[in-house]
Amino acid sequence: MTSTYDQLVEIVTKLHNPPADLIRPDVTFAQLDVDSLTLVEISLRIEGDLGIRIEDNELEEDLTLAATTQLIDAKLAQ
Repeated sequence: MTSTYDQLVEIVTKLHNPPADLIRPDVTFAQLDVDSLTLVEISLRIEGDLGIRIEDNELEEDLTLAATTQLIDAKLAQ
């Protein structure tokens, strides 16, 4: 089984296709040029793939991939 971070990266790259050299835990969605519509798509994919709901106000452009991973892990632990 892959880690939550790896699963998140897979979702982001499938929906947005950012340059591979930009994918790092400390990069934000804004730095990846992810727009608000794509954030909603990412949220829906997280819900479908991982079975947890991320509210619209929780997934924001200034969130890093690492912080998003922590958010997902916290919800998975509930």
